[in-house]
Amino acid sequence: MEKVMRNFFLFLAKNKSLTKLARKYGLRFGASRFVAGETIERAVQVIKDLNESGLLVTVDYLGEFVDSETEANQMAEHTIEAIKAIGVEKLDAQLSLKLTSLGLDISDEIVLYNMKRILEEAQKQGVFVTIDMEDYSRCENTLKIFKQLKSQYSNVGTVLQAYLYRTEADLHDLDAYEPNLRLVKGAYKESDEVAFPEKKDVDENYKKLIQIHLLNGHYTAVATHDDAIIEFTKKFVNEHQISHDQFEFQMLFGIRHEKQLELVKEGYKMRVYVPFGTDWFGYFMRRLAERPANVAFVLKGMFKK
Repeated sequence: MEKVMRNFFLFLAKNKSLTKLARKYGLRFGASRFVAGETIERAVQVIKDLNESGLLVTVDYLGEFVDSETEANQMAEHTIEAIKAIGVEKLDAQLSLKLTSLGLDISDEIVLYNMKRILEEAQKQGVFVTIDMEDYSRCENTLKIFKQLKSQYSNVGTVLQAYLYRTEADLHDLDAYEPNLRLVKGAYKESDEVAFPEKKDVDENYKKLIQIHLLNGHYTAVATHDDAIIEFTKKFVNEHQISHDQFEFQMLFGIRHEKQLELVKEGYKMRVYVPFGTDWFGYFMRRLAERPANVAFVLKGMFKK
């Protein structure tokens, strides 16, 4: 049943009609638990509250299914506004984004134009930018564009997904770029031809990637809610005397807040992924797909008086 539910929500996440409908009617049905609001002003207040608790942040202006150059350019402008807000408000925050929201599916020229505008402003404001990884069909092009940008900008990183067979090879390939990487398990529905179908294999590959990247001496963001992976990372860095300045843990806004605070108290850097914006539907569906408990929470909220 859990697998059926996961596939169902991942199917909905890719539905363009539902995405547009959700954009029209705003944050409802429990989505506000995982999304900080529709405006940068609301997101700023959430980030301030998290910073005051000792939590770092990466903020994401949500956007998917951009079909025109005009939409892509508008998304870039909204992203630049978020970067400026981080700088003006002196927030302890970075920025995350998806290349599809900036024109990846239209042309490389458009997405590179928008990314360079964003990274130029981010440099001015002292903000680090992480390029999120999307589904397998976009993996190769995302890494190609990341390499182009990394050769010109130092304030950019990207994401690798442990459930893909290709990821270990990608990690070795990126080593020469000394990349700041977020390592994740992966949240998209992929074929067994390109991704490990069993959780235990994903977990083992995830641990291997964490070890390789840390031992290579590069900054590593371990993005997980899995206690076993968190404990593995703690033990590994202690055994190899790896500085706490070389890595951090990351979790999603709205999930395991108490655990986030616990890690801060233990002396670890803990960054919260805080999305905002009107284009929240695909992101929300993927959060429901990840854990059945999320679905129960939303259903409870829908029928609560």
